[in-house]
Amino acid sequence: MSDWRSHYHNDDEEDQDDAEDNEEEIKFAGRDSLIFLIDASECMFEVDSETDISPFDLTLQCVHKVYTSKIISSDHDLLAVVFFGTQKHKNSVDFKHVYVLHDLDTPGAKRVLELDGYQGKKGNKMFKEDLGHSRDVSVGDALWACSNLFSDVKLKLSHKRIMLFTNNDDPHANDSSKARMARTKASDLRETGIILDLLNLRRSGGFDTSRFYRDIVSQSAGEDGGMQFKESAKLDDLLRKVWAKDYKKRTVTRLNLKLGGGVELSVGVYNLIHSARKPAAVRLYRETNEPIKTKTRWFNGETGSLLLPSDTKKAQVYGQRQIVMEKEETEELKRFDNPSLVLIGFKPLSLLKKHRHIRPSQFIYPQEEFITGSTTLFSALLTKCLEKNVYAICRYTPRRNTPPRFVAMVPQQEQLDDQEMQTMPSGFHLTFLPFADDIRKISFPKSEKANQDQIEKMKRVVQKLRFKYRPESFENPVIQKHFRNLEALALDLNEPEEMEDLTRDPGGRGEKKVKVEAPLGEEEIRELLKSGSLGKQTVPVLKEVCRRYGLKGSKKQELLDVISAHFSAH
Repeated sequence: MSDWRSHYHNDDEEDQDDAEDNEEEIKFAGRDSLIFLIDASECMFEVDSETDISPFDLTLQCVHKVYTSKIISSDHDLLAVVFFGTQKHKNSVDFKHVYVLHDLDTPGAKRVLELDGYQGKKGNKMFKEDLGHSRDVSVGDALWACSNLFSDVKLKLSHKRIMLFTNNDDPHANDSSKARMARTKASDLRETGIILDLLNLRRSGGFDTSRFYRDIVSQSAGEDGGMQFKESAKLDDLLRKVWAKDYKKRTVTRLNLKLGGGVELSVGVYNLIHSARKPAAVRLYRETNEPIKTKTRWFNGETGSLLLPSDTKKAQVYGQRQIVMEKEETEELKRFDNPSLVLIGFKPLSLLKKHRHIRPSQFIYPQEEFITGSTTLFSALLTKCLEKNVYAICRYTPRRNTPPRFVAMVPQQEQLDDQEMQTMPSGFHLTFLPFADDIRKISFPKSEKANQDQIEKMKRVVQKLRFKYRPESFENPVIQKHFRNLEALALDLNEPEEMEDLTRDPGGRGEKKVKVEAPLGEEEIRELLKSGSLGKQTVPVLKEVCRRYGLKGSKKQELLDVISAHFSAH
């Protein structure tokens, strides 16, 4: 009999639960889809004097970043690239000056390479030869073509979004009929649940959204408002806007916040921080490279017969006695309360101890669609907590089979950056509070106290080492290196993109000494080939040999092959 404790989920297993939830969400809710609608008229190719890059190249760099990120993090999502304002056309309804470069499909290395081919002076010239430019632009036709791309997908789609990149604030200044048609089509998109966002790029004279795009772009309430009034001229600004729009705000759970006296409001619970890990390796069948499925079966140790789920029970040893439990009994043991967030009381924020952190906090935001008036009541509660500088203590039961926890509902006010993009949302953080059993009492041995001179010197050392720590400023070097290597293999690059390890000491005190490898001589190479140990040499050493003898190769096996062939012939 297996131990019934295996049915309990602890904090370490939550990541696995989240992964399973994501798979189920993709299966039942559908896939996310995103179309990049890019203005390809000549004004997009004019180089900005300040940034020394054209809006078109800036857009392609942004799309490249999104493609490579989606390949790693959301390979189930569907992406497409559509140009409008081109001389040639390619789309399902044969609209003029609308060119569908990529249909809605999962991102891949081939698409990334195709996009990269149109960047820079050479790429812009190639784009002009392949697709050309046209002043006869129709935003309505472009939106219609995008709508058809969504319709042509046979899969179930959960989110449908179009991101329009342009630096022309009035494409139909001299054609009112086309402007009217674009507004009508944009209204049709909103009715079918397709969100249209404007990513306006900088140009001389400025970008005035009131001239045309104010009536075109989605202006839905809340998080999906599509208008961005400030122009983007830098890649970081543009990417920040794109990620803010495309980031999936999926709830961990939805439940009711009970304030007492029968007053309840509906809230969604979100994870603002989630531990990033390298994806698990996929097992492949060595003959066909197809993914294999793993199945687990239980057999009787004495008879060897196959056991069904009904043939097994759970047991717990207590006082040298095996206590057997039925499946229903183990499930009943895990049920404490229905999923809810019950208000217990309020305390001053000064009493919340930072050193009692036990796990990352979660975030709650109102869900108006489940209980009408939730947003108003939530906003009133948040405003009063901020005014009085207090936090709420609640009993939190996220799932039916999860034991309750005490949490502190810490209020947070909305913050915006200089691009008017939200950096901190308004709402409450759910900070998990420890139980009495979680607090450890540790006795430390007595030690000699430092004298005043030592204390003053240590103060100066600490002052010099102080800096304002922001987690978003430091990428995990292990994960970044892993994904850069994968990207280099997928895109057939000679070397992976250079990565700066921001966790290292900038002064070099924490860096390890780099081992310098001496180049191989001709006799050494022949000896290594003869003994079959050339493969033990590092890639930089093999590349140096190839460079010396004018040989070409990128991967290690290619380098070994060309070196072997060269010395066999000479």
